[in-house]
Amino acid sequence: MSRYVFKMPDLGEGTVSAEVVEWKVKVGDMVTEDQVIAEVMTDKAAVEIPAPVSGKVVSITGQPGDMVAVGSELIAFETSATAADTAAVAATPATKSAAPAASPASTPAASQPAAAVAAATARVMASPATRRKAHVAGVDLTTVNGTGPGGRISAQDLESVISGKGGGAAKPVTHAPRKGVEEIKIIGVRRVIAERMSAAKRNIPHFAYVEEVDVTELESLRQYLNSRLAKGTPSLTYMPFLVATLVRVLEGFPQCNAVHDAERNLILRHAAVHVGVATQTPDGLKVPVVKHAEARSLHDIAAEIRRVSEAARNNKATREELMGSTITVTSLGRLGGIASTPVINAPEVAIVGVNKAVDRPVVVDGAIAIRRIMNLSSSFDHRFVDGFDAAAMIQALKERLEHPATIFIQD
Repeated sequence: MSRYVFKMPDLGEGTVSAEVVEWKVKVGDMVTEDQVIAEVMTDKAAVEIPAPVSGKVVSITGQPGDMVAVGSELIAFETSATAADTAAVAATPATKSAAPAASPASTPAASQPAAAVAAATARVMASPATRRKAHVAGVDLTTVNGTGPGGRISAQDLESVISGKGGGAAKPVTHAPRKGVEEIKIIGVRRVIAERMSAAKRNIPHFAYVEEVDVTELESLRQYLNSRLAKGTPSLTYMPFLVATLVRVLEGFPQCNAVHDAERNLILRHAAVHVGVATQTPDGLKVPVVKHAEARSLHDIAAEIRRVSEAARNNKATREELMGSTITVTSLGRLGGIASTPVINAPEVAIVGVNKAVDRPVVVDGAIAIRRIMNLSSSFDHRFVDGFDAAAMIQALKERLEHPATIFIQD
């Protein structure tokens, strides 16, 4: 027998450390090669780390929330000399060789049937957020059928069980007094969100502006275009129209398509429009990016929004897909409400939010008419975008959305 030490791998992009989000094993466990042993995070990318060898876990480094430096001991195994030697030969050239296998999009043993993987690893595959929600709801995750890759339990799988539509049993409702306090460590994506939101509100003087938009004509166009889609093609929402309109409007308001480089005391105005799309995921809010929106058609924008948002929700978005935005759009979907005050996605200087579209009686040409009305809620960094310019930009956005043909014609 011999002791095999596995060090925190270099996960690329200049990463110097990673946060331990969750250990999938504990000291004393027997593991098999390629079994997922831990989930770590760098920036916003969660990464599953597979075991390099088969053996017994004899020590682990760091608790959830701790930062472990690249090249530092992460976990140690007691293994046979033959297995250790084989693994050492495979890992000798550089620790970086482990990084591709642990990329956010990887699924260990993906070629095996889900049942075989579950039996081999003896674990329930679910995100930390799903595990916490199951614990609060009193649901045993071993009774839930996972529909994700390799049998992974998604947030939707758990929600179906809790609502009584799945294969498990939710905790019955009771009116008895409740006791106890659950302590939840702020780690992973939630830690990053907390830090960035706090920094944004602390450092950026927000100028909020809300405008009412009559989207009756836009809704008519949206329904017409959806009627012409091939069967099974996802319908167009308001978001791709908003992004396509932003591209046109920002040509006249370049100060809003910019980022603040605090270290160099510069404002960087971008010619390209890289639109961040705020996306709610089981692990918290992420902002995947639609790169070069100015070079995309309406349907291409819609497809790219769907692609990057789904990648973020499934924890498969790459670092590149979560970085580089120059302005962000956000929508609460069916929860859109009347108005909101979105927080700027620093270091950007502007964010535009879509609220719920509803049919309302309004006065048009002196008569009452039923029109579809939607509010745009926006926030701007008042240090670099004057209130007049912010209002003017939203007014220009409103004008084009109310006359949707102007989105697609060149002035």
